[in-house]
Amino acid sequence: MHSNTDISKPSDKDGEDYISILSIPGLSVKLNHLNGFLQLTSTGPLNTTCSPFLNKINSRLENEKPASWNDESVIASTWLPPIPSGPFKRLIYAETKIAFGKYIPETVSFEITRECKCNCEHCVVSGGEGDLDIETFKRAIDEALDMGAFIITFTEGDPLLREEIFELIDYVDKERAIVNIFTPGTELTPEAAKRLKEVGLHNLLISIYSTYPEKHDSVRRLEGAHEMAINAIKNALDAGLLVTMATHVSPNRMDELPKLYELASELGVHELSLWESVPKKPGDPILSDTDRESILEMYHKINSNSEGPRVFSNTYFEGEMLGCMAGQRWMHVCVDGSVKPCPYIPFEFGNIQNDSLKDIWNNIRKYPQFKGKRSRCLMHETEFLNLVSKIPDSEDIPYSFAKMQ
Repeated sequence: MHSNTDISKPSDKDGEDYISILSIPGLSVKLNHLNGFLQLTSTGPLNTTCSPFLNKINSRLENEKPASWNDESVIASTWLPPIPSGPFKRLIYAETKIAFGKYIPETVSFEITRECKCNCEHCVVSGGEGDLDIETFKRAIDEALDMGAFIITFTEGDPLLREEIFELIDYVDKERAIVNIFTPGTELTPEAAKRLKEVGLHNLLISIYSTYPEKHDSVRRLEGAHEMAINAIKNALDAGLLVTMATHVSPNRMDELPKLYELASELGVHELSLWESVPKKPGDPILSDTDRESILEMYHKINSNSEGPRVFSNTYFEGEMLGCMAGQRWMHVCVDGSVKPCPYIPFEFGNIQNDSLKDIWNNIRKYPQFKGKRSRCLMHETEFLNLVSKIPDSEDIPYSFAKMQ
């Protein structure tokens, strides 16, 4: 990424421009302006441990355009904290600990309501009735931050259908974590967009499943959902929010990716986010290796071009960079308080109404399925899907993982 920013910065003794990102015993990390590029450098006894992850970030900074930048910060991807910032400092610290084998739930996502005007078949919101009280969610947020989380995400049903969403966003300490929201966009008025900006939302994510309104509406099972989503994106951009247009990529949607990127460009969003569709049972369609190669080719081609929004793809981010994050860097809190390793895995490992997030995380981490790097989603692995298929039809999802052992 060629630096066309003018970030305020001191200079070290050699006259090199830098910003101090992290300073802990054994490790110092700086953001430097080197030959017109932004690069992270580290010094200290822990440098060798930290360097592999910093090299991955540096490769992105040098070879890919950012999602956004201004005079004070660079946002390499809408999924990541600004550089520099308190949450980015925590990212570096977390990855340093992970390098020593101490895994941290860097991202914790919360379902805060069952309410949604859409009725999507792929929705993963848990069964049952009613929502938890806001104080319970606040306690869990505090626990997540204390464990090292630096990304808090509010997600399905539609968070904007719960009035306390603005209170919850405001509650998150922005020096410790960024806040994201997933919404289908049916409720995002100009007034709501302004409120989201005021309470400190980092990134708004709105999914578009097709450039053809009738196809998108069919997925959402709501007439007019496509038009509502487009208007929501426009309202969010007008309010000055960071906006990601997201989509789930299944084999039958591969041919729509170029058109979806054209739409993202026309709307002026900051990033198009591509997530591989996740099967629910053995035999469900998944992307082929050829499909994944096409996504990676699109990813590199677009992100090396200075024009248009950048592309985020979990095919790259998890497939090549970090590996599957479920139970390793991610934890998901369901609307009934049960906790899963990620939104897509239908097993629960505890409930925030009875257990601390730390104890639940330790419970997840003790199972071999959540150890070791894997380049694909765990739900794409036949052995694990066969385990999922053994959940009794009469039981609610998520189902206790302990009962499967």
